[in-house]
Amino acid sequence: MPRRATPPPPLDLPTLLDSWLLHLRAERKSPATIKQYGDGVRRFLAWCDETDTDPVLDRPTVNAFVAALLDEGAEAATARARQLALRRFSAWLLEEDEIDTDQLLGIKAPKLDTKVTPSLTEDELKRLLKACSGSDLRDRRDEAIIRFMLETGARAGEVTGLTVGDIDLARGLAIVRRGKGGKGRTVPFGPQTGRAIDRYLRLRRGHLRADTPVLWLGDRGKAFSYYALHKTLKWRAELAGIAEFHPHVLRHTAAARWLAAGGSEGGLMAVAGWARRDMIDRYTAHTAANRAAEEARGLNLGDL
Repeated sequence: MPRRATPPPPLDLPTLLDSWLLHLRAERKSPATIKQYGDGVRRFLAWCDETDTDPVLDRPTVNAFVAALLDEGAEAATARARQLALRRFSAWLLEEDEIDTDQLLGIKAPKLDTKVTPSLTEDELKRLLKACSGSDLRDRRDEAIIRFMLETGARAGEVTGLTVGDIDLARGLAIVRRGKGGKGRTVPFGPQTGRAIDRYLRLRRGHLRADTPVLWLGDRGKAFSYYALHKTLKWRAELAGIAEFHPHVLRHTAAARWLAAGGSEGGLMAVAGWARRDMIDRYTAHTAANRAAEEARGLNLGDL
């Protein structure tokens, strides 16, 4: 009698996850992307362990995992991000010949809710900047960061990636060397932001780690990480009495202020580093009604 084929051993997904994350670092993916992908796969593996489910990357298992996330109250965006991590992981396993077929190819992502992220008001902006009033290095650093993010709409990861050499105070320009998707760009800033950065740099020259190339120094002289930025800005927002603050709201606010001041959509896309027109609608939805009302008043269509 012919021998039956021995089924292949189950994949050691935790070990393969470590290899995949190493692969992503070699591809120079951003730390935020690597963390998001790693968290997604680890959450899936934890769910499999909690529910006594075989950790198999197939549609029924992944769909059940996503449904469980949504049932537990996770945001659709979170469930979508977790599923994306599993899809990317499965695709990599196929590329590395760890699996014969990618069973997640073509799987539908959870539908996202259309949410409106409010922008900060002028009063809130003034309070946020006032919360940074002071003359020590941390105060000067935080004011410069907030002004820079509000004027340029730069992403948090782009801000923390700046070096001293990326800032040209004389011309009012900063070089974002590696934005989203690995794309670089030059962003302009005005005199107020330039003055805030200059004040910070003058204090920075007396720091023990002044020769460090990174622009922003942490509270203990270390590089100012992506997560340190989030923690610091949320603390400043608490001091300013701004509830439910997330640093990403500064990007929304920058986009809304640009358009409200009469800036062009093409200019906004170039400065903010957007490749798609629909990103403008997404980031400025909260203020669209106000802009439309101001435009209507200026048109005076009721004058007959």
